[in-house]
Amino acid sequence: MATRDDTSPDEGREVRVLTLNTLFKGRTRARLGVLAEILEAADYDVVCLQEVISPRNLAWLRRAVRSYPHVAHGSVFPVVRGGLVTLSRLPVVRQTYRTFTPTRPARPEWLMRKGALFTRHQLPVSGTFVTVVNTHLSANMDMDWAPSNVYTKTEESELRELAAHIGRIDAAEPMAVMGDFNVPRDHRLFRDFASRAGLRDVLAGETETTYNPDYAAIGPIDQLLVRPGMDAAARVVFKDRIRLPDGTETYLSDHYGIEATITTGPR
Repeated sequence: MATRDDTSPDEGREVRVLTLNTLFKGRTRARLGVLAEILEAADYDVVCLQEVISPRNLAWLRRAVRSYPHVAHGSVFPVVRGGLVTLSRLPVVRQTYRTFTPTRPARPEWLMRKGALFTRHQLPVSGTFVTVVNTHLSANMDMDWAPSNVYTKTEESELRELAAHIGRIDAAEPMAVMGDFNVPRDHRLFRDFASRAGLRDVLAGETETTYNPDYAAIGPIDQLLVRPGMDAAARVVFKDRIRLPDGTETYLSDHYGIEATITTGPR
């Protein structure tokens, strides 16, 4: 089996990715410090983070993850747009933030201007590219995904917009889409989105929760998808408690992460 460094251009290249909602409240800086140590020791090429809302925390994180020289995000005033940050060890040749159209009811999330962060990364050796989409949909405050629910309608609108943005990118471009979708993996909304966007759900059929049940019983609402023709193997990570510098034990976040090895083209 070829190693990651000797893969020839026509075979496609393995790219290691991670998505994690970092949780914007409660000992944020201390938990980000532990996360930074994990990321520095890990072999991820691209890391998609959600809820990095504070510009100061973003600046601190950038200093803490020196091995990821490429950092993409939207505007940072008054907060980091959408709370979305993408860290990369691969050169980022293009980045675009797409804001979802606000829908009622009015809620604090509007201040974040939620949306999707598109980054195009250049792969070594082959010089080809892969697009990574980092997103965080509006929360379903009722945890009720019935079609008549107002938050379900909001999420449906955002998924349609996201699929439309994805559809504008050349279908031949390898792509991975990931983040906190706030929609259960087995829900019609998510399945319809995957079909409309021409994506394959890497964890299709997996029922393991990505939301820490110690916080709430929500289930698998963090997702990772790729375009057809791309191989991918994914698993849920960061389920164990961590120790902060002062000795306190807690979880890295209220979400678990999803890591994956994706292959950008045919083997």
